[in-house]
Amino acid sequence: MNGVDLTRLRAHVGGLAASSLDAARKRALKALETDGLPSTRHEDWKYTDLADVAAISDAWLTRPHTPTATAAGDAFIDELKSAADIDWLLLRNGSIEALYAAAPEGIVTSRLSENPPPDAPTNALTALNTALIADGLVIQVDANPERPLGLLFLDDADDDRAALSQTRVDIRVAAGSAVDIVEYHASFGDSPHYSNAVLTLDLGENALARHLRVQNRGRGHSLTQRLDVALAASARFQSAAFDLGGKLTRNDLAVDLAARGAGAEFDGLYLTGEGQHMDNHTRVDHRVGPATSRQAYRGILFGRARGVWNGKAVVHEGADGTDAEQENHNLLLSEHAEIDTKPELEIYAEDVRCSHGTTVGQLDEKALFYLRSRGLSGDEARRLLVRAFAARTIEALPFSALDVHLETLLDTRLAEIKDITVSL
Repeated sequence: MNGVDLTRLRAHVGGLAASSLDAARKRALKALETDGLPSTRHEDWKYTDLADVAAISDAWLTRPHTPTATAAGDAFIDELKSAADIDWLLLRNGSIEALYAAAPEGIVTSRLSENPPPDAPTNALTALNTALIADGLVIQVDANPERPLGLLFLDDADDDRAALSQTRVDIRVAAGSAVDIVEYHASFGDSPHYSNAVLTLDLGENALARHLRVQNRGRGHSLTQRLDVALAASARFQSAAFDLGGKLTRNDLAVDLAARGAGAEFDGLYLTGEGQHMDNHTRVDHRVGPATSRQAYRGILFGRARGVWNGKAVVHEGADGTDAEQENHNLLLSEHAEIDTKPELEIYAEDVRCSHGTTVGQLDEKALFYLRSRGLSGDEARRLLVRAFAARTIEALPFSALDVHLETLLDTRLAEIKDITVSL
């Protein structure tokens, strides 16, 4: 397997506590032995090299350990709890550390090992996750919770050893139910760290899930994250994602619209600075019609940053009545920043309405001149325009539980931008 010692991987998987997950682990291990991790020779990974995360995984397999909780991590938990009225579940260093003492009405939690084993993995990173997880979390939503459900993926990396965490959460929303979900990724410490998170979201008929993902990991840490969403008839999925931290980040979002009347709307904002690499891949499968999908991502890149956005919509044969839109807009604020953007449509039906588009540009000199003529300094004018560009995604939040917290994170990150380039 690319960069990872197979002998150590087999030994580690064999040493995990016996559970109902054993068969799934063996299937996943076999898939990894056959295919390995994706490389830049794979079309979906041509711009993102996993060599560093493979090296961290190998180092951890050489000296497996659970990191010690950091004071910074503890303080952050308290800060986040006070930031909004959210029911939090903590997944720390790959472990289900805190389940509800008394679950909110309408929510039932259990461990993955207490449920039927997961399906065979369909991609390498899910296979890696399935092979190495000690256990996962299953959440059943049977009513409409009063407060948002928070999933805090928190990692500590401050003991001078490479660390690895694998987390899995499966969420099932019953027919007619509605739930707000916060997915928050954070990490603390200076040691090398790689987190691999896999989530699934199954929505019953007429169900609604409003989802907010925030990624603000340590600048030296890496994350691969996948969310698979399946929607029944007339179900709705609304999401907004914010990527601010990390050294290497890869987000995969796959939405399956397999029933009439289903719909998905999702937005994203990535702020990518010096030494950061952020890759967002989305795929929506329209299997029947009518059904709708809307996706809009915005990127702000500065310093020596690299961004990737690949949005794909597949309209399958017979999915007449499909309505699919994609857009990606990017600001390059330095001459060293780079974005690779690729909207894709595959259409095998006739009666559809589909569109896609992408833009890459710099700040407009005319807009800057206008603001400066109103008394703003050059720096103030530039920052105001960048802030306005980012605000579009903030305004599209599916719910407001963390809006103040997000505004603060965004302003802190924007304050780091130096030497903004403008159009000529």
